Amino acid sequence: MSSLAGKVETDILIDTSAEEFYDVFCIRTHQMANICPKVIDSVDLLEGEWGTEGSIILWKFLVDGRIHVSKEVVETLNKEDYSITCKVIEGDLLQHFKSFKFIVQVTPKDKGSVVHWAMEYEKQHDHIPDPHSMIQAATVMVEDIDAHITRG
Repeated sequence: MSSLAGKVETDILIDTSAEEFYDVFCIRTHQMANICPKVIDSVDLLEGEWGTEGSIILWKFLVDGRIHVSKEVVETLNKEDYSITCKVIEGDLLQHFKSFKFIVQVTPKDKGSVVHWAMEYEKQHDHIPDPHSMIQAATVMVEDIDAHITRG
């Protein structure tokens, strides 16, 4: 692994079941702008169908006070272990990173679940900071989805 490659990750405890969270995050993705307005500006399906591998999704999201655009392909979607991996294929992130992937896995607990969010990347050069603000935005998104589901 090159010194420019990295990974940031976090675990977020939620009250929602893994199945419910996964359903909103991976299957009903089109609702994300309404559920997470502090972070998500819009989500558009460009190719494929919601909740299927190979689909291409265009995200517009707020990080560090400005809107970013990310075109992503859903690489893997596993309903058995509630996981999804998306690879960025176009957009603002690729100005700073040679590659960027989002990996989300939801693990059921006795009460609620844990959302494990990882971002794997390779920087264009050493002066690019690790994407900690992206992890902070992801945490807000997870908390908003949890609140939306638990509110009913």
